[in-house]
Amino acid sequence: MQKKITVVGAGNVGATCALYLAQQELGDVVLLDIMEGVPQGKALDLLQAGAVLGFDSLLTGTNDYADTANSDIVVITAGLARKPGMDRLDLLKKNAEIIGGITENVAKHSPNAIIIMVTNPIDVMVYLSYKKSGFPSNRVIGQAGVLDSARYATFIARELNTSVQHVRAMVLGGHGDSMVPLPRFSTVSGIPITELIPPNRIKAINDRTRTGGGEIVKLLGSGSAYYAPAAATVQMVESIVNDSNHILPCSVYATGQYGISDIYIGLPTKLGKDGVNEIIELQLDSAEQQALLNSAEVYKKSVEEVAEFF
Repeated sequence: MQKKITVVGAGNVGATCALYLAQQELGDVVLLDIMEGVPQGKALDLLQAGAVLGFDSLLTGTNDYADTANSDIVVITAGLARKPGMDRLDLLKKNAEIIGGITENVAKHSPNAIIIMVTNPIDVMVYLSYKKSGFPSNRVIGQAGVLDSARYATFIARELNTSVQHVRAMVLGGHGDSMVPLPRFSTVSGIPITELIPPNRIKAINDRTRTGGGEIVKLLGSGSAYYAPAAATVQMVESIVNDSNHILPCSVYATGQYGISDIYIGLPTKLGKDGVNEIIELQLDSAEQQALLNSAEVYKKSVEEVAEFF
């Protein structure tokens, strides 16, 4: 039976997610947004693209959560971008309010769904969604590490002038400046990059990865990345729909792994039909472990700032 996948938010990330989902025929897609006509128009446009690109997935646009009922997977991309004069905490609270309302509607109409959070700050918003939904933590997952690792892999491939298809990169921690690229666990054809790239260049690549999203925002001048974030999200959906059990770095609820508890943070995750099947514990060295703990502390503080929305 065809899976039903809802994408909440018909902006650049949401609409691109819908396109990739349809192209891979992972399920029928419902595109939901509060803007009247926008999700309907984009869904119709995407549906017509199927005649050219050769996919048969059904795409539906709506402003009504009733049309999303009994979704198997719900991808949440909706939220605000920071506007002039708005500080970080203002943005955090505005998006917490939005995500809280969305989550309540998702839980009401699709009580058995798996939620994938894409809205920033992801590690805080996914924790909020976990609390508001009442779902078990294996069914509420944040997309961040897959994107950060994709950026890392891209920069590694460019550094070595090799195919990115041979690169497997691993970035853990929160989705922000405190993220933790792991050179020892990042490989090219199975060879750790520490054997291929000098330390000073690895440091430069790590630094560029940490600010990868900001680099694109600066270049665009208005708006932020959406092709790679959407692709990363769809890779997670594919692993769930096809029960592929890919090991991907996702924002997941830690219950003591790596010495971290009661917070969502990017960790290596085996994703299958039930969502999170397992959190993989790597043998980190002391510097890697401390960097991961430091990243977790950043997001613990942010979670406390939006506790009123739980």
